Amino acid sequence: MMQPLKEALRWSSQAEDDLKFVEWLVEEKTFFDKGCFISQQAGEKILKACLYALGKKQVIGHSLVELVAELSQKDPQFQVIQNEARRLDRYYIPTRYPNGLPGGTPFQVFTTEDLGEALEDVSSVFKIAREFLEKMREMKSK
Repeated sequence: MMQPLKEALRWSSQAEDDLKFVEWLVEEKTFFDKGCFISQQAGEKILKACLYALGKKQVIGHSLVELVAELSQKDPQFQVIQNEARRLDRYYIPTRYPNGLPGGTPFQVFTTEDLGEALEDVSSVFKIAREFLEKMREMKSK
């Protein structure tokens, strides 16, 4: 049987590592397309960690908007990151595949500004998710 907080920790730890990588890419001003994609992935993983902390056995899907909507049913605080989730979802396909764009390739199209905005958005997602996970840990320890 899966232990919810243990599984949440696995997902949140990976998300935190992904976030560090994005921060490094911003500092280095490189690989903008990949950084935008990893921002989306980090947001997805930290939100999935929250759902695992709630006891979900399986979390399927890649849309931050859908994950936020599901989490908002349990904690309305997640509603404040709907716009950030929406923007991050836009990086799921076009940052990786040339046919996700009308022309050019992802490494040519995405910019340092895109990566900076992605980092801002995912940082907002992390703020809410970290607060939620901390509440869940506190509740479990009581």
